[in-house]
Amino acid sequence: MEFAFYFASGVAVVSTLRVVTNTNPVHALLYLIISLIAVAMTFFSLGAPFAGALEVIAYAGAIMVLFVFVVMMLNLGPAAAQQERIWLTPGIWIGPVILGALLLAELLYVLFSHQSGAGIGHTTVSAKAVGISLFGPYLLVVELASMLLLAAAVTAFHLGRNEAKE
Repeated sequence: MEFAFYFASGVAVVSTLRVVTNTNPVHALLYLIISLIAVAMTFFSLGAPFAGALEVIAYAGAIMVLFVFVVMMLNLGPAAAQQERIWLTPGIWIGPVILGALLLAELLYVLFSHQSGAGIGHTTVSAKAVGISLFGPYLLVVELASMLLLAAAVTAFHLGRNEAKE
């Protein structure tokens, strides 16, 4: 499991660097999704499958939906659609597909090579333990994060309004 942790961490670092250094927003989004899935893989390799599933559902899924909403709200017209077709050529997908395939291979390795009780100090974190942690000592942090996400949604709506463009 130690190999899986370090491998997923390396993929996360490489894809995050590609997010920061990429000038094309579509390419950066693809690498961001790979980065979030790699972070979920680190949770899986550490014995926290619930946290890994939450990472994929909440972050990777929410980022995708948010990106679609922003594109829909901006409604840039046919010139933007043509630019998007240029951006989405098959060569763009090579890097994210390679990193995603490596993460899939690692997921299969982690799932099928793990014998129950085989690891020293490896325990599985249950959903109840995560809930107790989130809504116990970390309740204030969870509520502050939800307020930050609400402020971001209101700001995105305000920026995407038609009256604001005129």
